[in-house]
Amino acid sequence: MPHLEEIVNQMLNRRESILKCSVQPRLINSPWADPGLFIAFPYEGRAILFDLGDLGNLTARDLLKVTHVFVTHAHMDHFTGFDQLLRVFLGREKEIEFFGPEEFFERVEGKLAGYTWNLVEEYQYQLKLRVTEVHADKMIKRKYKCRDRFRSESEEEVQSFSGLLLKEPFFRVEAAVLDHRIPCLGLSFIESFSVNIIKERLKELELPIGPWLTRFKKALYAGDNPENTFVVAWEEEGKVVREKAFALGELAKSITTISQGRKISYITDIVGSDENLEKAVALAMEADHLFIEAAFLEQDKETARRKYHLTAREAGLVARRAGVKQFTLLHFSPRYHGQQEEIMKEAMEEYRS
Repeated sequence: MPHLEEIVNQMLNRRESILKCSVQPRLINSPWADPGLFIAFPYEGRAILFDLGDLGNLTARDLLKVTHVFVTHAHMDHFTGFDQLLRVFLGREKEIEFFGPEEFFERVEGKLAGYTWNLVEEYQYQLKLRVTEVHADKMIKRKYKCRDRFRSESEEEVQSFSGLLLKEPFFRVEAAVLDHRIPCLGLSFIESFSVNIIKERLKELELPIGPWLTRFKKALYAGDNPENTFVVAWEEEGKVVREKAFALGELAKSITTISQGRKISYITDIVGSDENLEKAVALAMEADHLFIEAAFLEQDKETARRKYHLTAREAGLVARRAGVKQFTLLHFSPRYHGQQEEIMKEAMEEYRS
C-alpha cells in the first residue's frame, strides 16, 4: 500500500460532491472598528485569533474554541480584548498560547498585574498561558499559571526565528516583522491540505456522519500509517452502538477528496515604505485570501506616512504583486465614513492595473 502522502497526492483535484470541512476565516468587526480575524476549524471545534481588539461580536462559545492568539502589536485597538478572553477562560482547565512582537512580555504581564489573584488557589481548574515574544532573529517563550497568580516561571525557552511561528500537522503560521514605528507582525495561516468528505460515498458504504469523522481527519493530517486500522463508530445519545474497522488508507481513498490547503494572510498597521511593501508581498505571496488595512486614501498619503499606515492604493499594490486570489480591506480611518466604495475602488483599480 502506498504511503499516505502518495494517497493525498493522488486525490488532489478530485471533483465530487463533498462535505466541506475547510477553515473559515471572518473579520470580527466592521472595517471601521478594531481589526481582528477569527479563523475557525470546524472539523476540530477550535479556532485561532489574529489580533485582540474589541471581541464583543464573538460569543463565549466562539472564544472558548481559541487555542492560539497572534497579536500584531499592542496598541489598544489590537490588544484590549485580552481581558475579555482571559475572563472567559478563567476557572477552566485550558491552555492558550499567545504570540506578539518585541516587549510583548511587558504588555501581557502589565495586564495580568492589574488584577488581584488571591482566590485562584480555590479554583478546581487551572488556566495556563504560554507567551512567545517574537524578535527579528529569535523567539522567547514564557509560561504563566493561574495557580501561581500568573507570575512568570523562571525558565525561558529561546528559539531561532526565520519566519515560522507555529507548525501543527495540518497548518502552520508564518510571520514577518514589519514597521509601524514599532515592530508589528504580519501573519499568514497556511493549511497543509484540506480533507473533504464525499457525502455520496458515505451513503453508498452506509457510514454515518458523526464524531468519528473528526478522528479520521486528525489521523490523515497527522500522517498516520495508511495500513493502520481505523474504527468507524455509530453513536446514539453519546454511546457507541456499532463499530466497523477499515484500513485507514483505503477508507481515505473511498470517502474523501484532498484539495490544496488554503493560505490566509493578515497585514495591518504598517507604513508603505519600500521595505515594508516588499516584506508584505513576500508574506502574502499567492494567498487565497488577504486581509489588509487600507487606512487612508491615496490623496492623504502624507498623513498615512506620518501615521505609519497603508493607503488603499498600497493595499491593492500588495495584493497585485503577491498574486492573491481575493482580498478584503479593513481598518479604515473614521474620516472616511460613507466613503467605503471609494476606498475599495481605489484598491481594486491598483490590483487590476
